[in-house]
Amino acid sequence: MLNKFLFFILVLILSLKISSQEDPAGETLKEIDVVVGLEKIIKLDFVPNTVVKLANENLASYQIVPSKKEVTITGLKAGETSLTLRDSGGDIRARYLLKVTASDQSKVVVQLKELLGDVEGLEIGIKGDSVYVGGYIVVPSDIGKVVVILDKYPDVLRLVELSPQTQVVIARKMQEEIQKSSFKDVTVRVVNGSYWIEGVVGSDEDKTTVEKIVLEYLPDQIQNLARRTDAVQKTKKLPYAILLTKNEKKKPDPIQKLFKISAQFVELTKGYDKLFSFTWTPLIGADGGQISIGKGSSGGVTTSSSGTLAATISNLFPKLNSAKSAGHARILESGVIVVKENVAGVIKKTTQIPFQIGTGDNAKAGIAVAGFDMSITPKPLQEEKIEMKVVINVSSVSGDATPQTLNNTVDTTVIVKSQDSAVIGGVVTSKTQTDFDKEGDPIKIDGGAPLFAFIKSKKYSTNRSQFVIFVTPEIIESAATGVSEIERKFRKRSR
Repeated sequence: MLNKFLFFILVLILSLKISSQEDPAGETLKEIDVVVGLEKIIKLDFVPNTVVKLANENLASYQIVPSKKEVTITGLKAGETSLTLRDSGGDIRARYLLKVTASDQSKVVVQLKELLGDVEGLEIGIKGDSVYVGGYIVVPSDIGKVVVILDKYPDVLRLVELSPQTQVVIARKMQEEIQKSSFKDVTVRVVNGSYWIEGVVGSDEDKTTVEKIVLEYLPDQIQNLARRTDAVQKTKKLPYAILLTKNEKKKPDPIQKLFKISAQFVELTKGYDKLFSFTWTPLIGADGGQISIGKGSSGGVTTSSSGTLAATISNLFPKLNSAKSAGHARILESGVIVVKENVAGVIKKTTQIPFQIGTGDNAKAGIAVAGFDMSITPKPLQEEKIEMKVVINVSSVSGDATPQTLNNTVDTTVIVKSQDSAVIGGVVTSKTQTDFDKEGDPIKIDGGAPLFAFIKSKKYSTNRSQFVIFVTPEIIESAATGVSEIERKFRKRSR
């Protein structure tokens, strides 16, 4: 009986030596085995302090949960280190000797965490003798990354699936894009992990277009866990199903767009004249005496006179003339027309101005025509831009006694955004004239003759004319657009 008791005491002592170890200071440390890549939860009988002393943080990491009196240890690298825990009062309550060991599975776990640790929703660990990767992938673009990396580890259990909530988001985005492409009657929903595309389209071509949109939005596919087993191979199917009904009802022709086109022709004319002249032309009248100087019959020089030497001299004093004149005029012609797309709209306005050429029996009547002739063909483009074929003829008449007609023509094609204005044509004409000493013939009075004539003059004239054509197109819903504004302009106002 005594031998059995001694044997029991010996076994107890040996077990204590195995399960504990003293540190250099003589304190006994409780040994805990931790595997690299796996978590070890230590239950405590006190509320731990968040201040923890880990001798070598390269070998393990820890997480304190004071509310549950727990410490979670995760092995990082093979080796031994000490862990010291304190209570809420700061006193040391427990010390552990962490023995971190590495197995083949733990090495794989460490590698996978380094490669896939940034993928949201994944779980990596060891169950039994196998390493597993599980969870739900939230971001669809991470699917390709996970598949490529796991292909390098064929022995790892793949328990990864796409998050159901993520599939719902993808289905909603897919439906928005389909309906944005003019398929308003097509919807998308998720059924048993598959995308069902339902609704009505007008033709096989529309059905093909919808399927192309679905394929563009379809993420990389990860089959669910049931379909990866041999037991359900017969139910393998595409990740989407086109369940569209074709309705070949002829679509109504789209309503042609209406355009309101405004065109303005602006002509500016400016004239400037400056005159400076100095004239001195004294005249002798014809009723005075005569003085003759000439050669006599004998060959000598003779002089003779008759009557009284008298003469009237007019324009005795020189004349100075200086004058300036300037003026400008503006002619504005405008036209507005409403027209359908790809149809030429024409608006024409003319004014006839009669005038007379010559006098008396030689008089002839003439007519000067001024007006505005516009032809514009609009064509709608993308982003509310409008292509216009423009032909504009504008003629104006000068204010002279014999009017002169100025014709301006523009023929072009331009692209303008709706409600923006474009300058599509312009001509500038400038004329400058300078005259020297062209005052005219000296003034004669009753056959008199000038004693002498002195004329000094300078005349400077400049005339400048320019015209510009502005065109403003606008897409409108109805020809009635803008009627209220016109009525307001013509409404009679009373006090």
